[in-house]
Amino acid sequence: MPKSRIRKKAVYTPPAAAVSNRKKYGSPWVGPAMATFFLIGVAWLVVYYLAESHNVPLPISSWNLLVGFGFLIVGFGLATKWK
Repeated sequence: MPKSRIRKKAVYTPPAAAVSNRKKYGSPWVGPAMATFFLIGVAWLVVYYLAESHNVPLPISSWNLLVGFGFLIVGFGLATKWK
């Protein structure tokens, strides 16, 4: 039986300086800002639905859904930056 070939080239390993320059964690403000936007968005929508069911007029009426979901979308956008 023939002998198998021996690997001639060494396996590539990246230099240590390039690996150590990477950020391991995101900015410290991203987590609290993300949670704040999520809470504001959910609270906005809950207040909108409760006020509408009790016939309380709100100043921006039909735009409330857009504002509430806008806060949630910003929160999800920040969630992509959080590590």
